[in-house]
Amino acid sequence: QMIYQMADVAMNPRHTVATIIGRPLEFYFGLKGDAKRKRVQELLDEIEMGRGFADRYPAELSGGQKQRVCIARALAAKPKLIICDEVTSALDPLVAAGILRLLLDLQKIEGVAYLFITHDLATVKSIADSIAVMYQGAVQRYGGKTDVLTPPYDDYTDLLLSSVPEMKLGWLEHVLAHRKMESAGN
Repeated sequence: QMIYQMADVAMNPRHTVATIIGRPLEFYFGLKGDAKRKRVQELLDEIEMGRGFADRYPAELSGGQKQRVCIARALAAKPKLIICDEVTSALDPLVAAGILRLLLDLQKIEGVAYLFITHDLATVKSIADSIAVMYQGAVQRYGGKTDVLTPPYDDYTDLLLSSVPEMKLGWLEHVLAHRKMESAGN
């Protein structure tokens, strides 16, 4: 199963949340009627949205809620592996952190494995056990996350790591002081 970056594109806007989550239940397990409705409700509970969302349409959901529906749809098929293609990159950092926490919780409950495709090494660091860094279709570095994220790095891993801005304590004060000095000089 797959969870895509753009949840909007991955969901039919004319279908309710119940229909979206219910499709794989019907396709893979032949669930219909009350059995399907009950499992949709269970999945909504698992993704921490509640049963009241079943009759809503994608346009009535936030970005994080849409991504949760996509997670529930993927889980509905009871896969052993879910491919997560940049699942948090379009989300606010706080919402993204909630999605990652949810995925980790669901992994413990469902026993599912994830394959994350991302350029965000902070995401990788928070969720992965092992990492493969790829460049132009070839694996540049592979191993446990500690091994891969510890120097020495290959050129591409170094580029990925150096492209992530670091938040340092007092950064805002430094920027404001610098701007004040610049404006005083002008």
